[in-house]
Amino acid sequence: MTKGMPPRARVDQIKLSAESWDAEQILAWAFESFGGRVAISSAFGAEGMVLIDMASRVQKDFRIFTMDTGFFFPETYDLMQVIEGRYSVSIERVQSLLSVEEQGRVHGAELWKRDPDLCCNLRKVEPLRRKLAELSAWITGIRRDQTEARAGAGKIEWDDKFGLVKLNPIADWTEKRVWRYIHDHAVPYNSLHDQGYPSIGCTHCTRAVSAGEDARTGRWPGLAKTECGLHIIEQPAQGERLSAQAADA
Repeated sequence: MTKGMPPRARVDQIKLSAESWDAEQILAWAFESFGGRVAISSAFGAEGMVLIDMASRVQKDFRIFTMDTGFFFPETYDLMQVIEGRYSVSIERVQSLLSVEEQGRVHGAELWKRDPDLCCNLRKVEPLRRKLAELSAWITGIRRDQTEARAGAGKIEWDDKFGLVKLNPIADWTEKRVWRYIHDHAVPYNSLHDQGYPSIGCTHCTRAVSAGEDARTGRWPGLAKTECGLHIIEQPAQGERLSAQAADA
């Protein structure tokens, strides 16, 4: 990779060849390229646990952060303690500018029922935006077969929404492969997975799924919503594209 090349240009140069790299190679490239300015974003689902374990095998010191909404399941908080002990890391907890109580006073009780998009924006998207402003790249555990919005995810791509490099090392993995890795390497995972929760988010917006149901039906049940907004691709307006191109020139 050419040193001194603007990040977007570096991504354009390497993204196609990176599709043939395995997840460990993606992580190694990320750590070598960005050092302390790249971090794993995780809510500690199965995919996130794979990345954390894999990262620990690639590099001793690495960063992990989570958007702690204040509505995590107790099992998720328990797992976070296990992660910090096993991998000798300190999870960076990113929180909304509004406490849970303040959100209730400002927007009314149970906002997640009346306007789940606003709730996700306040507790996840805006906190993430602030965190990513500190970084040059972020690493996620999304897979292409999870939702339509994730189907086109590249292993290495430029994130127009947040303006930095985004890495999805296991984008081409299947759920079966994720769990095979977890069992082969004795990776800790959220105990809710054994209770019918394939995807785990906030307590108010997550339920167990029945046999035969799609995994994402357990998120925001009863609503036409499958994403919190973190991984929804937003194309920049023409003026923003021109400005970005000028900055990379």
